[in-house]
Amino acid sequence: MSNRLLVKNGLVSNEEGISPVLAVSIVVPVYNEVESLPHLIEAIASTLSNTDLSYEIICVDDGSKDGSAKLLKEQAEARTDLQAVILRRNYGQTAAMSAGFHHARGKAIVTLDGDLQNDPADIPMLLDKLEEGFDLVSGWRKKRQDAALTRLLPSKIANWLIGRITGVKLNDYGCSLKAYRGELVADMNLYGELHRFLPALAYIEGARITETPVRHHARRFGSSKYGIWRTFRVLMDLLTIAFMKKFLTRPMHVFGLLGLISISFGGTLGIYLTWVKFILGEDIGNRPLLILVVLLLVTGVQLFCFGLLAELLMRTYHESQGRTIYRVREVVGRDIK
Repeated sequence: MSNRLLVKNGLVSNEEGISPVLAVSIVVPVYNEVESLPHLIEAIASTLSNTDLSYEIICVDDGSKDGSAKLLKEQAEARTDLQAVILRRNYGQTAAMSAGFHHARGKAIVTLDGDLQNDPADIPMLLDKLEEGFDLVSGWRKKRQDAALTRLLPSKIANWLIGRITGVKLNDYGCSLKAYRGELVADMNLYGELHRFLPALAYIEGARITETPVRHHARRFGSSKYGIWRTFRVLMDLLTIAFMKKFLTRPMHVFGLLGLISISFGGTLGIYLTWVKFILGEDIGNRPLLILVVLLLVTGVQLFCFGLLAELLMRTYHESQGRTIYRVREVVGRDIK
């Protein structure tokens, strides 16, 4: 079956006929952007109304305190293309994006920030790249309009580090302007600060990923919500992604290996101390090496047990949700049973 998003009378279709699924959902996480929102919504609607695509705009208010939620509710009541999702408190951008994904009905999903720095006019270009067969198209703010020292330099370092650890080399992981196939997003669960690692998560799921330059504008209203304080959380989530990429379905390979190494060193040193005690007749009770032997043996057994527990948790995770440990891109030919 073709992966193309065919549109007839504003509805997505395929070889099997017409489906009421929308062509594209635009997901916008919002936090204190009351001045930007009217301009952003109009820009998105103006861009997509000039195409044949049926669309919806989903704005998720993440506990704003500046009246953004009130404005979104008013706009949603007045418009037919806007859905406002109001969260009870500030959960963070990852949670807001996850809520948007959950409510999206589009065959394709596009995300962008609510501060007008991403240009909605680039959305059709991203969708065209999806048409070429990619599962995720990431924007690259090639001419980024941000402070060089506080934003650009840390971003370059972070992009290099994330690319090295995850194996997915992109020039701009931090760009929120991205396009996804709906079925890809449905397979991903987001926690922590994992929204910035969506390309890496998609890579784990076997997605085809590309990057394309997009426009970037200087902030017109308000102030940036990002700060250096987020670095620690990002680093912790990066380690999580690195572990998931290599050991998600085989945690015993890392915990068990470390446990066996620790037990081996501890056992070897223990044999040496036994030889010293009984063959050479020397006292070993006051030797620091004895403490190291005990520590290595106990640590090794604990790591090995952690590995067994992680294996059981992994199996429970997949089996309880009916999730397979593989993803099928397509099936060609008749399904014979």
